[in-house]
Amino acid sequence: MSETTDLPDRAISDYAASNIQVLEGLEAVRKRPSMYIGDVGLRGLHHLVYEVLDNSIDEAMAGHCDEIGVEIYEDGSVSIEDNGRGIPVDQHPAEDRSALEVVMTVLHAGGKFDKDSYQVSGGLHGVGVSVVNALASRFEVTVWRDGSVWEQNYLCGVPEDPVRRVRPMEAGEETGTRIRFWPDGDIFKTTEFRFETLSDRLRELAFLNAGVRIRVEDHREEDKGLARETYHSEEGIIGFVDYLDEARDSILDETIYIAETDGEVPVELAMQYNDEYNKNVLSFVNNINTHEGGTHVTGFRRALTRTLKRYAQKNDMLSDLKFDLSGDDFREGLTAVLSVKVSEPQFEGQTKTKLGNSDVQGIVESLINTELGRWLEDHPDQAERIIEKVIQAAEARAAARKARELVQRKDAFSGGSLPGKLADCSSRDPEEGELYLVEGDSAGGSAKQARDRHFQAILPLRGKILNVEKARLDRILEHDQIQNIVTALGTGLTSTEEEFNMNEMRYHKIVMMTDADVDGAHIRSLLLTFFYRQLRPLIEKGNIYIALPPLYRIQNGSQEIYCWSDEEMQTRMAELRADGNSPSMQRYKGLGEMNPEQLWTTTMNPETRKIQQVTIQDAAAADRLFSTLMGDSVEPRREFIERNAKYATIDA
Repeated sequence: MSETTDLPDRAISDYAASNIQVLEGLEAVRKRPSMYIGDVGLRGLHHLVYEVLDNSIDEAMAGHCDEIGVEIYEDGSVSIEDNGRGIPVDQHPAEDRSALEVVMTVLHAGGKFDKDSYQVSGGLHGVGVSVVNALASRFEVTVWRDGSVWEQNYLCGVPEDPVRRVRPMEAGEETGTRIRFWPDGDIFKTTEFRFETLSDRLRELAFLNAGVRIRVEDHREEDKGLARETYHSEEGIIGFVDYLDEARDSILDETIYIAETDGEVPVELAMQYNDEYNKNVLSFVNNINTHEGGTHVTGFRRALTRTLKRYAQKNDMLSDLKFDLSGDDFREGLTAVLSVKVSEPQFEGQTKTKLGNSDVQGIVESLINTELGRWLEDHPDQAERIIEKVIQAAEARAAARKARELVQRKDAFSGGSLPGKLADCSSRDPEEGELYLVEGDSAGGSAKQARDRHFQAILPLRGKILNVEKARLDRILEHDQIQNIVTALGTGLTSTEEEFNMNEMRYHKIVMMTDADVDGAHIRSLLLTFFYRQLRPLIEKGNIYIALPPLYRIQNGSQEIYCWSDEEMQTRMAELRADGNSPSMQRYKGLGEMNPEQLWTTTMNPETRKIQQVTIQDAAAADRLFSTLMGDSVEPRREFIERNAKYATIDA
């Protein structure tokens, strides 16, 4: 080999054994944090809390904990406390130091590998709490165990001192563990926890673990009453489904509940049908939200379709149907929570979003086939309602197919496949392409003049699009505005799963640009509902954005200053006047009031614009929010508005 290489000797000698780095202890975590927690943004920040919570929930699943408390403090720290058994503090036989310190500082160390300690658990890799310790600038752990209170503190994962006994436990004190940590600002893009994000996850955990009481409190709020919640459910996932469907009208008298065990795999299912058209199936493995599904979800879907279809055929309920039923027909209007417990689950990566155990599919399918079939036989009137709902879904899908064919014929007749109002960009590279959905023809005209034609496309929207929360698929497909958006994107809709294709997406950034008033907010809400219900993968992949046009323009001589809030405008005006200036101020009531140059500078220029990425922190919370705000039920919407009125901005 040495005879054929042309590389100089110096290039080879620059790469020697001394260049090979060995990262000791938790150094690897600090060097590559995203490998362990997904990212270093908001999602990764909150993942730290979830990793610690997993330990408390595992104690609850093992029957040793029924109280968990989470607190957010003004100094940026967060604490998680439980009344479990407490982490062992005695000397570890192999490590010659306290087991507590081993758990906190060694990767792949923990009690989850010992089936005598935990039959099932969420934290299986032994990296959870040690990763949190590594990514915290300061970390404190307190343990109530063996009649004493024990403590140890760490800086960036390194112990300040050995585990120490602080005092004896007092009468009435329970065993347990309390962890408080400060995320490292040198690692995370933000260290500000969101109360709502944590609350959504804690509520979810309370539903998944019937009888466990979980408290969360935010000490950063002046009014403590607005930042304290306690979650507790004796009904478990039955209450979860009822909570999700609060703003919907159910078609069954009771929520279907199945709880059976096959071998060492307990399967729990709660499901209800409502009179709407969207499906919402949440799945969990050992309390971990598997939002990408997996074998347990596949087993559930197969069992649902097969069992309902078999029942309908047995009772001669499909004889007049002139087309085949699809799996989607059986899931329209379905809200379900599926929770399984697996002793050795195989997840895709540490973030645990998809289950891979092949045997679980058969277990779930077999149990639900049997138990759902039995429920249908015992409840013939409600079973008939379900089948009627399925048939209606199939008829609507057939109508949608005709509507789709009509659209395709119309496109072929017109000689073009893209919407006529679309001002496309010249680039054919989806990764650099941006599609602006602009409210109104006037603003659309300005945007077409303002844009960079190379990578920015403009699609003006005339009026308000259809509220897809309350519309069947055939009506959605017949709606001109939605047709234009879907055709421009090129992906198809997820409601017809065999047609949706993410790889056909023509733009990787879709930006909603509406006026900063009540009508603009409503249009934005309708668009968000459409994307969430019909193109949700685009939100999950981070392709959807909201343009943030300024509310004010301040003219100070030749100087133009843009402000995005009342407070910012008042501050800048006061500063200019204090310096002896006489500035004038213009309030933008709509995008059409900006000339193309101003629109480019403030809202479209990647160097100076402000846009906000749309994310889904919690699917259950998002589903409930859309059904509350965009559905037919008035009372839940009124209650939501009353609770959140203090955050509202009324357009003058």
